[in-house]
Amino acid sequence: MVNLAARPLSAAAFAPFGDVLAFDPAQARPVNSGNALRADLPACFAFTAGQPKLALFRVQAQRLPIAVTVLEQHPNSSQMFFSVSSDRFLVIVAPTAPDGGPEIGKAEAFVGRRGQGINYRAGLWHAPMIALDTDGEFLMLIWEQDMPEDCRIEILPTPLHIRSDQS
Repeated sequence: MVNLAARPLSAAAFAPFGDVLAFDPAQARPVNSGNALRADLPACFAFTAGQPKLALFRVQAQRLPIAVTVLEQHPNSSQMFFSVSSDRFLVIVAPTAPDGGPEIGKAEAFVGRRGQGINYRAGLWHAPMIALDTDGEFLMLIWEQDMPEDCRIEILPTPLHIRSDQS
């Protein structure tokens, strides 16, 4: 069994896995005749093939602790999720092991909040999106070819047990 404490999502902690997306007023500039602020986000969208797909995910809520039994990987594209309505969400990531599967011993878990999003690097193993406490909606962007190679699924031989960092 692998136990992970889910810690708060921050750009520095998540940097090895991708980008954290959030509005930063210090980086914003006035637009629309001064009626809005625009903050460009630091996401690096990478893809090798396919067409961009924008989707809205409606995710049923779960509560910590959680046992995660499956991870997925998108070898040809980064994948972005942004919380539209979920106050808290869980992000679980694992680097790629030498055999090509997820390196479970180096998995990490983060708790994001409404107003944040993540952009997974292409090829990063991650859990499906998990809304915490209440159902939530997430905006998703990915490049796909509508082929089985777009998404690899790995059933974990040993579940990842995720608990809150307050546990």
